[in-house]
Amino acid sequence: MSLRDGVAAPIRRMLNVAVHRGWEWLMRHGEITPSTPGRLRFARLGEGACIGFPVGTIYGERWISVGAHTLIGPHVTLSAGFGPGLDLGPKLIVRIGESCSLGRGNQIIGHQSIEIGNNVFTGPNVYITDQNHSYGDLDMPIGRQWPENNPVVIGDGCWLGTGAIILPGTRLGRNVAVAGGAVVRGEFPDHCVVAGVPARIVRRHDPDEGWQPPLRGSSRLASMDELAALTVEELEGLQLLQERLREEAG
Repeated sequence: MSLRDGVAAPIRRMLNVAVHRGWEWLMRHGEITPSTPGRLRFARLGEGACIGFPVGTIYGERWISVGAHTLIGPHVTLSAGFGPGLDLGPKLIVRIGESCSLGRGNQIIGHQSIEIGNNVFTGPNVYITDQNHSYGDLDMPIGRQWPENNPVVIGDGCWLGTGAIILPGTRLGRNVAVAGGAVVRGEFPDHCVVAGVPARIVRRHDPDEGWQPPLRGSSRLASMDELAALTVEELEGLQLLQERLREEAG
């Protein structure tokens, strides 16, 4: 090793440490919390809430409410309306409940009404919107046609797996598990598992018989996190098992 290399190596280590410590400082002090000036732009930012740094695209804060103790990861887009500087009326458009945890890179884009309940957890890169383009005019490009709005409701206690897409008009009941990558539209009851493109119910809880269909080779009930981690193929296998059990019983 030359003298030059011997001197350069400690300098590189010092620079590396300085960069990482500086980034940690930026992440800690760049958060939006109830004690920072950024809170004033929101309709509500509850006690203990935090929006991680670096933030994604955020605008229309006057029409966005975030409940107490909700943690929102970095690179999350929160928006109300088409862009900043609009007057969207007297009502809230995006309402996020208390004690939620929204993963890195989520996009929540509201135009009419998106309501997320309490204790909702999401994986990374979940997309939620209440607006879609219409395509009724055959002579006009779809991207230029006037969009259609349809409210979205996500019930208390839901889990949305990585990369799930929640489309306009979706209503999820309480404690619904959405498998990763699912494309969800429509109404789904409490205590069910939905998966696929388009998403459908692949498992649900019956008050008398428990979770149906039962998991193969186990009498232990699976947790919501375990169910959400199953692949679409595994969930389809549960349906096949249910059909076979019905045939054997009948």
